[in-house]
Amino acid sequence: MSGVEIGLISLGGILLLIYSGLHVAITLAFVSFIGIWVLRGDATQAARVMSLATRESISSYLFGVVPLFVLMGLVVARAGLGRDTFEVAGRALRRVTGGLGIATVAANAIFAAITGISIASAAVFTKVAVPEMIRMGYAPRFATGIVAGSSVLGMLLPPSLLLILYGILAEQSVGALFIAGIGPGVLLSLVYCLAIWLLVHFWHSYTGNPHEASEVTAAPAHGRFDTLNKLLPILLLIVLVLGGIYGGFFPPTEAGAVGAFGAVLIAAAKRRLNARTLWEVTLETGHVTAAICFLIIAATMYSRMLALSGLPAFLTEWVIAQNLGIYGFLACFVLLLILLGTILDSSSILLVTIPLALPIATSLGIDLIWFGLITVIAVEIGLLTPPMGLSVFVIKSSLDDERIPIGDIFAGTAPFALIMLAVLILCIAFPVIVTGLV
Repeated sequence: MSGVEIGLISLGGILLLIYSGLHVAITLAFVSFIGIWVLRGDATQAARVMSLATRESISSYLFGVVPLFVLMGLVVARAGLGRDTFEVAGRALRRVTGGLGIATVAANAIFAAITGISIASAAVFTKVAVPEMIRMGYAPRFATGIVAGSSVLGMLLPPSLLLILYGILAEQSVGALFIAGIGPGVLLSLVYCLAIWLLVHFWHSYTGNPHEASEVTAAPAHGRFDTLNKLLPILLLIVLVLGGIYGGFFPPTEAGAVGAFGAVLIAAAKRRLNARTLWEVTLETGHVTAAICFLIIAATMYSRMLALSGLPAFLTEWVIAQNLGIYGFLACFVLLLILLGTILDSSSILLVTIPLALPIATSLGIDLIWFGLITVIAVEIGLLTPPMGLSVFVIKSSLDDERIPIGDIFAGTAPFALIMLAVLILCIAFPVIVTGLV
């Protein structure tokens, strides 16, 4: 059996085991070990390769960015800054048709700039925005669809954990990826807002019949000071983190430290963080970081097994021989990512596909920063598509309302998944949307 055949069999085995319910990291590590064992005919050598991959994969200083941004995002969520942002946006847009839906997108975009975790955004705004929108007359499926669609902004607008993961796997600058994410993130936010306005205007059978009058969107009873008090901490944190990175004052890892410290200070000043809450957040950060590091270690093992099999080189030569060109390859790759998104979560898709796709992208002369954003947008569409739809399941569990079935939530996300696909096509057709600021 040739190395290429072993590599192809390993891919099938990985998808089968993951779909059967085995943890992604365990699957990658197990298949990689067996693959190297078969390739080298020596279990001891396979164990040494795996041990070396374990030591080297997360020894870089860059990995410090993961727990720091996770800590910052969790503290921000606990501090209630998502609710504050939503209330401010709701007041500002109270006279706009579909204003509360647009406010949800705006608040999610701002919240994304200080968390970088789509799932956190989905959980926070499900509890904050969905009940308010339903009370105002929005159809439940449309209200949940708005939250699910806008939650993906957390993986586009910097800082983004998925961009960090891609940067690590592809050995690209995390700072450059953050900057590249601004254009697509802002574009997607604006298109979402326009779509909500149009849908509320012309498709009442789908959106319900919102009436822009509620406690949130009424005239601000507490005056400008209350609005400033809620908005200022958020803006300060954004300026502190992103201003520090883009201003050249510190790299992303140190920005994560500064942001986490700033988030703790803000939460303490707002009296929403005590010693017990801080301990719980720190413990949760450890759990999330351990899971991410385990995934990265397993992905490194998998990459080394693929390199030994020769499968990436074989696929590169095969794609070039087909004369698909850059756009033909991207079309096939995006289709694959969207299909995988129906059964796998975002991180798993990156870990499985990036080691295979990078050599091909490099041989075709594709800008890897542009390629990274295209990959992330395509992967994020999977958060909204059945049967996996991770954001949809997070919303369902956060709602805990039997009157809103999972099928209705998926129906609500459908327009937003199509909008994401349209924005993805625009980013492919006009690379300047991604690379214009880099």
